[in-house]
Amino acid sequence: MFTLAHITDPHLAPLPSPHLSELLCKRVVGFLSWHFRRKHIHQPTVLAAVVADVAAHAPDHIALTGDLANISLAAEFARARAWLDGVGPPTHITVVPGNHDAYVAVPWEEGLAHWADYMTGDMRVAGTAQGMAAPRGFPFVRQRRNVALIGLSSAVPAGWRRASGRLGTRQIETLAGILADLRQRGFCRIVLIHHPPLPGLAEPRKALEDAEALKAVLQREGAELVLHGHNHRHMRTLLESRHGPVPVIGAPSASALARGHKSAAAWYLYRIRRQAGIWRIKVSVRSWDEATGTMVDNSRFQVSGPDMTISAGEEKAPDIGA
Repeated sequence: MFTLAHITDPHLAPLPSPHLSELLCKRVVGFLSWHFRRKHIHQPTVLAAVVADVAAHAPDHIALTGDLANISLAAEFARARAWLDGVGPPTHITVVPGNHDAYVAVPWEEGLAHWADYMTGDMRVAGTAQGMAAPRGFPFVRQRRNVALIGLSSAVPAGWRRASGRLGTRQIETLAGILADLRQRGFCRIVLIHHPPLPGLAEPRKALEDAEALKAVLQREGAELVLHGHNHRHMRTLLESRHGPVPVIGAPSASALARGHKSAAAWYLYRIRRQAGIWRIKVSVRSWDEATGTMVDNSRFQVSGPDMTISAGEEKAPDIGA
């Protein structure tokens, strides 16, 4: 059995003090939003409790689907690297970036390069133009036993008041070849992306712009699991594919208090095994309980062949069929 923890959207706090010149762009919107609203939601103590709870369960690997930063300040990338090192080494954690990690355009060397070894593939995959995913590009593939983690980047700078994402044609076409190759080789294929990957799962200004194209690839090639963040809510969707249902699962922010329609901080533990030729995935959800100041069991469900069961109390997004 292979165990995988999924956390997302830590929005590391506090926000570093920016230079005035760093706010002469879209960052000023995020800066004001942070100080008037978001800093009261994203709590370092909550994130620390989530990380400690993950460590106590000792998963084989951790998937982190973006938004470590808040407004893409240079200081945020360096600080996020130090935080990642405290959680675990690059061999133990796989990261894909989120829209707040690309809040504005930042040169690779000054930004995401700080986390590069957490976002680098280590598995040769046929069916792509280069024979394997780019070593410091997207998509990348990491092999952990019989599980293949496929990292996508939907992180692109968006306009003012927008939090949308985009994969682009190259990533989507490369993903198709990767999924086909890994299916033929019998791997459990887990796709990691920040934005909800299907049309209708996020409001238009926050949505993945090429979700229709990604949906078509998933319908054609299938996947055992797609994990995302971005919406700061529990989300469960089943997409029908030629190779069976594809579970698409989103988690809340790992640092958030429950406010408004957003969920309290939580993380997901996936127990993955192959039995009788079928990938069986059992899931435990652990959530922050503000009343007691502790992490508690939220729910359990499973993905087993064509079935996906969800315990009472979980929020399920509408099914999106063919």
